[in-house]
Amino acid sequence: MKHIAVLASGRGTNLQAIIDNIENGTIPAKLVCVISDNKEAPALERARRHNIEALYIDPGSKKTWLIPEVEEKYVKVLKDRNVDLVCLAGFMRVLKKTFLSAFKGRILNIHPALLPAFPGLDVQRKALEYGVKFSGCTVHFVTEDVDAGPIITQAAVPVLDDDTPETLARRILKEEHRIYTEAINIVLSGKYKIIGRRVIRTD
Repeated sequence: MKHIAVLASGRGTNLQAIIDNIENGTIPAKLVCVISDNKEAPALERARRHNIEALYIDPGSKKTWLIPEVEEKYVKVLKDRNVDLVCLAGFMRVLKKTFLSAFKGRILNIHPALLPAFPGLDVQRKALEYGVKFSGCTVHFVTEDVDAGPIITQAAVPVLDDDTPETLARRILKEEHRIYTEAINIVLSGKYKIIGRRVIRTD
């Protein structure tokens, strides 16, 4: 059975969806650990409630990324647990060379916008200010360029005239929970290929 690890910094709602879908058999894998850079992250408590190893690893002094020495700690924990796939679920750190090299092609992230539109943070506000009629979410492979890896799957959500960033975010989150599981299963199956930037199903 494949081993998954989740990295999360906050509430962990996407983590919860992954846990639920592993427990109900939708994702044929084992979640071996959840790691956070935030010792108060509710995601860690979610993991503990399901008897999943929950670890806080001090991120060090940098605010938006992990120095190589800290990345090495993360990598060691994951390799010691024979992790096949790393899923970022609201992990608020940019991964660099040490981590990316250790798990090349095996790190996924979910972003609450239809990439390449609106990378980065505060994306629902940006979408509303720009006046788009559809927003959504994207699961992609993690590369050195932030929110720019090959796209595995996406879901579109209509933007309503009376939407606020909060109401739009809530509707997008429902789709995030659905498509992250879809993307995980695609990658775990190995039934895909990457041509240029395109991720193409082969089953």
